[in-house]
Amino acid sequence: MSASDSVVSAKKVSKFFTGFQALKDIDLNVAKGETIVVCGPSGSGKSTLIRCLNALEQHQSGELVVCGIELTSSRQSIDAVRRRTGMVFQNFNLFPHMTVIENCMIAPMKVKGMSRDEARATAERFLKRVHIPEQADKYPAQLSGGQQQRVAIARALSMSPDVMLFDEPTSALDPEMVREVLDTMVELAKEGSTMICVTHEMNFARQVADRVIFMDRGTIVESGAPEAFFANPQTDRAREFLAQILH
Repeated sequence: MSASDSVVSAKKVSKFFTGFQALKDIDLNVAKGETIVVCGPSGSGKSTLIRCLNALEQHQSGELVVCGIELTSSRQSIDAVRRRTGMVFQNFNLFPHMTVIENCMIAPMKVKGMSRDEARATAERFLKRVHIPEQADKYPAQLSGGQQQRVAIARALSMSPDVMLFDEPTSALDPEMVREVLDTMVELAKEGSTMICVTHEMNFARQVADRVIFMDRGTIVESGAPEAFFANPQTDRAREFLAQILH
């Protein structure tokens, strides 16, 4: 796959925090319609990588191209990339003073200049898609964690992004709520959405990932099809990780 075919293309991308290198020479290409699961131990750089893809963190070296736009420190490039990417966070990040439907309408109106009626119709469509249209006029605090995360997914989808980024979307949820969020993500993957998911949900990775990327200490240690990764990891570090997480 050439970089021109990629929705995401990273070449030698590095990220430093004070006294610490979080990402080390990351090379990654993600094609349109691909579902990528990024896994690895805590502190391996997974969330930093996904946050660099929409400039929530700024990489310091290397080249990062998202949706055909080179991501630099310029406001113009950051805004252009954020218009094309949807982000779903661990802790939902919904606006508590807005109803569910208002949460989904605000970005299309402010960023894309949609009329209120068009934004409402768009929001209603995506709330149906994540199976919670009946919650439209409630406030986030009135919903379960699983419902709030599905609102967050609908909010991201309301911008019609070219790529969806998920940063541990189920880790703040009670176990019984995890399934409803994962089911929604499985549906998106089967519909052909381009998705990059940081998650420890290995059954989800087995079910829908086109590729699993295993990170450790800021590097991509392994990358491959889920069958191969789970059946025959190529490194001791990946074997250790899977032994801990699968048992």
